[in-house]
Amino acid sequence: MWEKMDKRDRAAQFRIRLGRAMDQRQTSQSALARQVGVDRSTISQLLTGDGARLPNAHVVGACASALGVSADWLLSLSDRPESAAELLASSLTMAEAPRALVDERIYEWHREAAGYKIRYVPAALPDMMKTRAFLEWEYAPHLGRTADQAIGASEDRLAWMRSAQSDYEIAMPLFELHSFAHATGYYHGLPLDLRLEQIDRFLALSEQLYPRLRIYLYDAKRLYSAPMTIFGPLLCAFYAGSHYMAFRDKDRIEVFTRHFDTLVREADLTARDLPEHLRQLRAAIAR
Repeated sequence: MWEKMDKRDRAAQFRIRLGRAMDQRQTSQSALARQVGVDRSTISQLLTGDGARLPNAHVVGACASALGVSADWLLSLSDRPESAAELLASSLTMAEAPRALVDERIYEWHREAAGYKIRYVPAALPDMMKTRAFLEWEYAPHLGRTADQAIGASEDRLAWMRSAQSDYEIAMPLFELHSFAHATGYYHGLPLDLRLEQIDRFLALSEQLYPRLRIYLYDAKRLYSAPMTIFGPLLCAFYAGSHYMAFRDKDRIEVFTRHFDTLVREADLTARDLPEHLRQLRAAIAR
């Protein structure tokens, strides 16, 4: 939030920041004067004056542009010297998201966030918890030989999760597990034996890895979330199909973290409830 500052203090801060920016850019008073379009004496006065007056908006903007900083920073309206375009470029990046699980970029993000809590809303079922048979059914028709690489990457991800010092929270809509168990929608045609094996794997992992791995099921009629992963306070990546949109801006990460916390807080089934829910699903389809 912007804080009111005394005019003399703001003018003094302007002089300090202008001088700092010139030093960092190794720009002389004469060079800056030529870029801004003023006399050298004007720049000298900006740096050495002791009054409360600030230069006009044109001069402030021209100085900021010439020195590669933001006018807001020169005027103490921001603590970040980068321009708005530079801030946006550094806080939001786009990365390709291949269909296969062999994705070094997102694996790097996991390693970068080692030790932090990782919050995850998967696009379907969590890949790292799937059985080999399920992954072959899902990926082999589309990836051919690279399906083995995808499966290996999934198994590596699970092994890394077991050894890393990160807590994982996963939030999923209730209908996803129901659709999987009954082989409807995306899971149409998935054989019963694969579904039963997969439920057993979910059950085993959810009990073995609890409390470091916690899975919550929410009602999609009341709540919605796009697929995303929040890597502690470091970044948040949204899955858009062919690309990830990754945010590193602190304020946005906090917003998305609060959104995820709402999914957990409003979940119909908590991590403690999940094993019994899985057993009920298994019993319903095994009859």
